[in-house]
Amino acid sequence: MVDAQMLTWPMTYGRSLAERDEEADSCHVFDMKALSTFNYPSPPSEKGSISTENSDDFTHTELHHDCSAGEGILTEFNEASIKVEPESPSELSEPSYSYFKLHTDVTSALGNLECRVCGDKASGYHYGVHACEGCKGFFRRTVRLKLIYDRCGLHCRIDKKSRNKCQYCRFQKCRLVGMSHNAIRFGRMPHTEREKLLGEIAKEMEQLDREAADMRGLAKQLYDSYIKHFPLPKSKAKAILSGKTNIHAPFVIHDMKSLAAGRQLIDCRELPGQKVELATALHPLEDEVELSFFRRVQIRTAESIREITEFAKSIPGFQGLDLNDQITLLKYGAIEAMIILWTPLMNKDGALMACGQLFITREFLRSLREPFDEILEPKFDFAIKFNTLDLDDSDLALFIAVIVLCGDRPGLVNAKPVEDLQGAVLQALDFHLKAVHPERPQLFAKLLQKMSDLRPLVADHVRKIHLLKKPELDMCLHPLLGEIMRDLY
Repeated sequence: MVDAQMLTWPMTYGRSLAERDEEADSCHVFDMKALSTFNYPSPPSEKGSISTENSDDFTHTELHHDCSAGEGILTEFNEASIKVEPESPSELSEPSYSYFKLHTDVTSALGNLECRVCGDKASGYHYGVHACEGCKGFFRRTVRLKLIYDRCGLHCRIDKKSRNKCQYCRFQKCRLVGMSHNAIRFGRMPHTEREKLLGEIAKEMEQLDREAADMRGLAKQLYDSYIKHFPLPKSKAKAILSGKTNIHAPFVIHDMKSLAAGRQLIDCRELPGQKVELATALHPLEDEVELSFFRRVQIRTAESIREITEFAKSIPGFQGLDLNDQITLLKYGAIEAMIILWTPLMNKDGALMACGQLFITREFLRSLREPFDEILEPKFDFAIKFNTLDLDDSDLALFIAVIVLCGDRPGLVNAKPVEDLQGAVLQALDFHLKAVHPERPQLFAKLLQKMSDLRPLVADHVRKIHLLKKPELDMCLHPLLGEIMRDLY
């Protein structure tokens, strides 16, 4: 929040109206307010109603500006900034990690300074900041004519394309970046200032390049581990659910008869060792279809926990933590991570199972007896909302690592190293999302909000599992899952 100060400028009406019109750049128009990044509807009336005051004082209300992480990577200096833009992302199977287009020639970088207000190419150092001709003229007209724009509370994003849509937010952005009538200076910057700026640019570029390389490396390492340890990544699950794959379509389970057929199909495709284990485990429960199905799901879930454990070990620094803390992090984070891994397998109609070989309908799950009919239902609701974020596998790899490295888990012996590791992964996630999804500046904040939704979801899951009778739990609940869920929430 930046408090607006009382600004006073002398009245300058010495020029004729025609002269002032000639001075106005042609792109400055009073246009309808554009949709903000919060997707609020545009007001029906046109913006741009102005009034001139007889007083010499020009007063503004408080300035509210959203300095969200999604505004792009912006390297700030005392009197200048360079906006570093990401490259376009490549296909999911081969994600791009070349996120920055850095200038190797510092002098070239100085010649490519961008306008602090809208990101267009700066024409010089105007009103205390580097600005383009359009924003320079807009600020000058606003100050000299003492224009008062209709107040806007939408915090409109100001860039090269949208700068003319909302004059109020554009002027607030001008003031936010430091434009001031008292800092008028046209033309070239002094030689000493230029040399100082060159040095600052060179130092910042070197530091930025080093940090970017570290974050690219971390993101790539976690992505490779994600693909290695999880047999059904989102890219593959999406292809199966959409029918855009060469493998056989999954067998659909929609009633008890198809459930039995699906069991036989999987038994035929399982490896011999796995088939014996499943058959032995399910033999006492053949008369209870729900328990038989539950037991099978538990076996696969336990395998997912092992995969998450191996993925966690690949996070740089994880195995250097206190051993008790590693166990605590996995105890509290494994089910949360597993729910995130389930989301690509689900849609509003059902979910993939058995590594994509089966598709069980949501309606059939609802028809099972209690508490089986409600165990997965909240996960469907979460998955449908989570999938609207449209993340790819490289995003999910970083997000799962963030979930595992939560420094506020109960019982941690030494939380500080855990928080440091999570901070590094969070920084890499923020960096990665800005590069791969530059058109969605609020994605990082939305993803963090999803983390807070996971804990009540896990607590609800554990509660419903324990609604089973003790003999049923003893027969069906996998020992590894029983150990994780014991005194979890």
